Amino acid sequence: MNKICQILSIQYPIIQGGMAWVADAYLASAVSNAGGLGLIAGGNAPKEIIKKEIDKCRELTDKPFGVNVMLLSPYVDEIMELIIEEKIEVITTGAGNPAKYIDRLKKVGTKIIPVVPSIALAQRMEKLGADAVIVEGTEAGGHIGELTTMVLTPQVVDSVSIPVICAGGIADGRGVAAAFALGAKGVQVGTRFICSKECNIHENYKNMVLKSKDRDAIVTGRSTGHPVRTLKNKLAKDVLNMEKEGYPTEEINKRAIGSLRIATVDGDVNEGSFMAGQIASIIKDIKPCKEIIETMVCEAKHIMPTIEL
Repeated sequence: MNKICQILSIQYPIIQGGMAWVADAYLASAVSNAGGLGLIAGGNAPKEIIKKEIDKCRELTDKPFGVNVMLLSPYVDEIMELIIEEKIEVITTGAGNPAKYIDRLKKVGTKIIPVVPSIALAQRMEKLGADAVIVEGTEAGGHIGELTTMVLTPQVVDSVSIPVICAGGIADGRGVAAAFALGAKGVQVGTRFICSKECNIHENYKNMVLKSKDRDAIVTGRSTGHPVRTLKNKLAKDVLNMEKEGYPTEEINKRAIGSLRIATVDGDVNEGSFMAGQIASIIKDIKPCKEIIETMVCEAKHIMPTIEL
């Protein structure tokens, strides 16, 4: 049996990315019901908001699901307390080190899977007791590191003994097969699930992905130390120009504040931050999560008949 499926009690080793303002109970439950692992995105939301999403997800599925915790959130301590109280099956973490929470999480049986952008952090997470790590390459949407998925994944696989989940640039069975060829035991998929029927974001966001071309997923924020991959639009171009002209970080951040909500809720194609990975341009349709996952699995098995899915 696939190691990730065994650890998480899921049918397929496909994890839905914890995309802030995108990954709600409806998307997470749909992915879990389809045999993958759905995630509710914690983002910067307070405890009461996440509690409602957890309750709703439990109404919609009896399958395992998880919560993605952004460790820079001002509510991180109360979110972790909620996860422990609710005995959530699994968490993924980003933007920090979950060390101080690990012992308490393990006591209630929560599996801990940090997102890592480097070998050093992967090794540190293994020593702290992580159950697996998600290796996310710079091809991914949202906040990114520097190394590519193809380069980073095999290096981390060779450096740790816990299972590695590959993320960044995966939207079909070819990507799944490639990840497993590099030594991964599972994949995390974000952008492809944006264009799922169960994803509740504004239709303009989905259309931005469907219409995107190969060079449309660009990176802003390098000068601030917080690079983010988004689809090219007026906001992204404005931020890039501000960076080139040497604007202070505070002014650049002010220009982009609230822009993810503007994209996901309002659908403003000029002023929203449409986070998406470089793989966006191969996505040409909107399908149910079940069809997305089953198609990925069939394609991967056709390419690599020995793949352990």
